[in-house]
Amino acid sequence: MADEMVLRAQRFINTTYPNMLGMSPLEENGQTSWTVMYALTRALQLELGISSLSNNFGPTTLNTLASKYPVLKDGTVPSANFARIIQSALYCKGYDGGEIDGKYNDRVAASVSKLKSDMGVLPSFPEEGSLYPKVVKALLNMDPYVVVSGGSSKIREIQQWLNGRYIGRQDFFIVPCDGHHSRTVASSMLYAIQYELGMADGVANGNFGPGTKTGLANHTLSEGSAGTWAQLYSAALILNGRSGTPFSSLFNSTVASETAAFQEFVKLPVTGKGDFSTWASLLVSYGDQNRRGEACDGVTKITAARAATLKAEGVKYIGRYLINATGGKPYEKEIQAGELQTIAENGLRCFPIWQTYGRDAKGYSYPSGSADGLAAIAAAQRHGFKSGARIFFAVDFDAYDYEVTDNVLPYFKGVQDALAMSGNPYRVGVYGPRNVCIRVSDAGHATASFVSDMSSGFSGNYGYPLPANWAYDQVVTRWLGTGDGAIEVDHNIASGRDIGEGSFNASYLDNDPDTAFDFTSYYNALNADVSTYMEQIGFPDSDASRIFTHTECLETIMSHDALITQLSNTYNMRKALIQTSAYWEMRHYDVVDLGVDAAVTYYHTGVGGGVVPKRDSSTGIAQISGEVGIRAWNHCIQVDLVEGTILDPAKDADIWTMWHKVNQDNAYSVKTVSLIHLWDAAGKVGGQNPPDGESTLRAMSLDYTQNEIFEVLRRYQGWGDEAEEHASKRMALYQLFEKYNGLSRR
Repeated sequence: MADEMVLRAQRFINTTYPNMLGMSPLEENGQTSWTVMYALTRALQLELGISSLSNNFGPTTLNTLASKYPVLKDGTVPSANFARIIQSALYCKGYDGGEIDGKYNDRVAASVSKLKSDMGVLPSFPEEGSLYPKVVKALLNMDPYVVVSGGSSKIREIQQWLNGRYIGRQDFFIVPCDGHHSRTVASSMLYAIQYELGMADGVANGNFGPGTKTGLANHTLSEGSAGTWAQLYSAALILNGRSGTPFSSLFNSTVASETAAFQEFVKLPVTGKGDFSTWASLLVSYGDQNRRGEACDGVTKITAARAATLKAEGVKYIGRYLINATGGKPYEKEIQAGELQTIAENGLRCFPIWQTYGRDAKGYSYPSGSADGLAAIAAAQRHGFKSGARIFFAVDFDAYDYEVTDNVLPYFKGVQDALAMSGNPYRVGVYGPRNVCIRVSDAGHATASFVSDMSSGFSGNYGYPLPANWAYDQVVTRWLGTGDGAIEVDHNIASGRDIGEGSFNASYLDNDPDTAFDFTSYYNALNADVSTYMEQIGFPDSDASRIFTHTECLETIMSHDALITQLSNTYNMRKALIQTSAYWEMRHYDVVDLGVDAAVTYYHTGVGGGVVPKRDSSTGIAQISGEVGIRAWNHCIQVDLVEGTILDPAKDADIWTMWHKVNQDNAYSVKTVSLIHLWDAAGKVGGQNPPDGESTLRAMSLDYTQNEIFEVLRRYQGWGDEAEEHASKRMALYQLFEKYNGLSRR
């Protein structure tokens, strides 16, 4: 909703500093944003005489302001525009800034006093209505100083107390007072601890280092303790979700009771005392890294000797990966042959982890979740996990909250739908930072959390409590054992909410060649699953914008099953690669494609008219252009994979020859799909490639990794964002075809 005074502030910036701030003019929409605050910060820097402007209100800006204008008030504000910057910022914060007329009047002074009171710093900066450098720094950001939606008045009291007590210290800056725990508040708590330990300015750094650990070990609290340490401790409990704790300088029986409940929750010895381990769990995500947990996870095969090492360390539950998505180092990341039986025979249990190659938000979407869910089922069954096991799907990067909303939650919805489509043979767990685990679980997409708490600096860990449904808490990497029993693992605390699996079905390698499709047993299920998935991603069966329905596409592709089986066996290529590319392209065929087809026919034959002639285009059920078809066939002819005549893509006659074949002959198109995949794997020799070229993949194989499958599907379309997006969507389609092909070949 637009605010008239914020709109006036935006106009003031645009008209007063045109082309002077090193950023685009502000959108004049009356809405506060970081962009507006950045513009005000740059305007202030300009008024201070700083030549290198920045969005950041950093040390240079703060020190320059402090040296020139240590107290801002009526009579010390150096210019009308300087005052207008303050007035504009007040409105952006929700306070009265006067008329944005360049006057630091009583209205502005009253708002400044209210601002300082809301921040909790009024006693520290008592001069009525005056602004101080650290307050100006806080004024020029988006932090609120009143309780906002869902905020806690008790947490706001803690925030105000921290500001009031420590604002005089060199590296302590005003934290938000919005009633919500956050990364900023968590950092301020560590600074507060260090200040109370006697660390000097410049020494205190907000890190949980050796000095801080030693100091906390000497400050165990128990019932009856009183003073600032007790107050800090009660604040830490409250910030970690123990809302029944009084924010008080007295460690009373209620604090002791809340401490015991917290210790039980995080699986610490229940003493009711604020000892070092409890302090550590309250202040940093990984807590006391000297703890010994009952679980671990790793990328190394569990042998009998290593199992003995783990048992001696008290480990009961071992996390192992269902696949090695890239096939590269570490080579034992995927569960190895016979490993699960070794685990079971040694009285240990295993919980499966699914992780592909997604290391940023771009790798997470509804289609990629669908693909991973289907692939995880197949991998879990192949390794021998029985129905009911919980698979932990990994989010192994620092996902910001908006990325959780836009990418991670749709991904887990895709996982959940894929498992439901398959009859829910397994349960879904989430592996990732605290905020990811909390939000995925709250959305109903996961039943337990495996928390990557070692990454304490992740924005999704810093300032978030341990998820209520945590099963495993990853706290430290350790080398254990010696000789043949030596193994490096991530050590985890176990809550008991998940206990892994202790018995397994026989595992099997699914590297057998593809066979004819079992239409009687599986066609109806394949038809239903593909239809459901395509509708989920925006392709309903009855789509007037497309030439062919789902049924027509699937029937066309599957009518060539004998040919596709032959191609699969000849080229050591999974049938699903050919089926996926052909079905996907045919499903996308639309009226625009028909018009382009007419333009190409007109160019080469003169038949038709009323269109702009076009030399070449993607055409036919598999949307293959003449040039691509020629280059794929030429490559495969030259390496003795197929017999045929070399054509020249520079010659119109040869382009027409290939184009007409793939346009008219569905069987020829299907065969050409397989050759394009072979050409793609070889790096698309002679084709149009991205600036750095396409890498050469491993020779086509029935055991292609997830990464290799994705690359082949992506290269069929080209490169760039659209090709990546479509390949992600086709991965789930591939898994559906592969699911029923796999059942057919057993």
